[in-house]
This record gives sequence, C-alpha cells and structure tokens, in this order.
Amino acid sequence: MDRHIRKVYVPMTETGFYILLCLREEAHGYSIVKKTEQLTHGEIILSPGTLYGSLSKMEKDGLIRFVREEENRKIYHITDLGTQVLDLEMKRIERLYNSMMEAK
Repeated sequence: MDRHIRKVYVPMTETGFYILLCLREEAHGYSIVKKTEQLTHGEIILSPGTLYGSLSKMEKDGLIRFVREEENRKIYHITDLGTQVLDLEMKRIERLYNSMMEAK
C-alpha cells in the first residue's frame, strides 16, 4: 500500500468505511445507502452526492472496482487494496474500543 492511499484513507471517514464494508459483497449505490442505514440504525444516511463522489474517488484510487451494470445501476466490489485498507481501519477502531474499555 503506497503512502498516498494510507494518507488519504487512514483513518477513514464513516462514509468510506461503510462503503468498503458494504462492498465486501457486490453492490450498487442504492443498496450501499440502504445497508449503511440498516447497519447504523438510521444514524448515517449517505446522500447521493457524497456516495457517488466517494465511489468515483475509491474506484480511481483502486480500492473498489466496477464489475458490471444491471438495470442502469453500476455494480461495484472491493479490491484487494480496498480490503487491506478496510482491515487497517477495523484494527484501528478495535484498538480505540479496547483502549476505551480499559480506561473505564
């Protein structure tokens, strides 16, 4: 993983985190919005501008890839690089959580 990717994506925004988390399975934009809303119990609702801007940047940076188009919807999937970035972020969040629990 190069410095640029690490600098831009670690730590991740919540938007980026949920996009990569959802794209461990092939999905289109609307399904990412609905899955994120479900996972966060409605606390995070991704706007179309934020979502599609993030998808475009992540695709350009190689974290996700376009798979195919179905019914005028682009289907994406996480790449190996995206999985590495997501794993780093999940470990970072776990470390934060563990530190918080120890500090109680």
